[in-house]
Amino acid sequence: MAGNMLGKATSFWTVLVGVKVPKVTLYFWIIKVLCTTVGETFADLLVTNGGLGLETTTGIMFGILGIFLIVQFALTFYLAPLYWLVVVIVSTAGTLVTDTMTDASNVPLWASSLGFTLLLACTFCLWYLSERTLAIHSIYTRRREAFYWLVILFTFGLGTAVGDWISQGAAVGYGNTVLLFAAAILVVALLWYFSRYTKVNKIVCFWAAYILTRPLGASIGDFLSQNPADYNSPDAPDTPTPNHWVGGCALGTAVTSGVFLGLIGLLVLFLFVTKKDKIRNDQEVEVVEAQQVVRGSEGANTVPQGIYSQP
Repeated sequence: MAGNMLGKATSFWTVLVGVKVPKVTLYFWIIKVLCTTVGETFADLLVTNGGLGLETTTGIMFGILGIFLIVQFALTFYLAPLYWLVVVIVSTAGTLVTDTMTDASNVPLWASSLGFTLLLACTFCLWYLSERTLAIHSIYTRRREAFYWLVILFTFGLGTAVGDWISQGAAVGYGNTVLLFAAAILVVALLWYFSRYTKVNKIVCFWAAYILTRPLGASIGDFLSQNPADYNSPDAPDTPTPNHWVGGCALGTAVTSGVFLGLIGLLVLFLFVTKKDKIRNDQEVEVVEAQQVVRGSEGANTVPQGIYSQP
């Protein structure tokens, strides 16, 4: 009986299901940046107005994340509203983890940045050693999906730490930090676009851009929501109140979160109706072929090379 239970558990994580992530399009990147921004401002809103304290709010958010991840893993297909809801929750939870480490445990931002970088690198290594691919469109088993969500959580924690470290710790300012990470993403995009000449790996470019969108979104959230009067660099605590470009536009976390959540909702509704982000045609054929190959070889993790061609 124990063997049957173990076999069922193994089958749950390795059985082939539909690709449960969206197609990487312009819509994907727009919603991703919106989600990272909301994660920053909504986390601040919950802590400031929730009255439960930072640690309790973090624990509750991870409980909510666990519930929706169970639902996400139970599905065998991509559902845009659920997927992006989980991304928003992960973004908020990742921000709260970093804030808890910084504010409650007094962990320096450079240390949390280093810690999340190591965790992210280890997760990528384990994912590749297990699956021999990091391509997002090859996520058609729950084991790969588990690696994916773990990577997403660490990217959000890392992005919050790095964004705060540069904008506040290094006194660069919110506006300048937005430009810094936007420029870094532009460089990655150009390397990807001209990959025929640069010879860079497109999957590496995808994950580099994905990681960089987190500090970009966090900095946008701080830039829009924070009050310049509250801006304080640890290295220069007695500096005069900065201007809005450095210290924020003072829109508040409620207004910023509400506007960005509304934009996310509209875009996700559009994608849910039009199916523009659903993987189809040649990519779906490749997955079907992969399923046939795997079933024909009694579960061997062998798929056509084409399934790795795009991130």
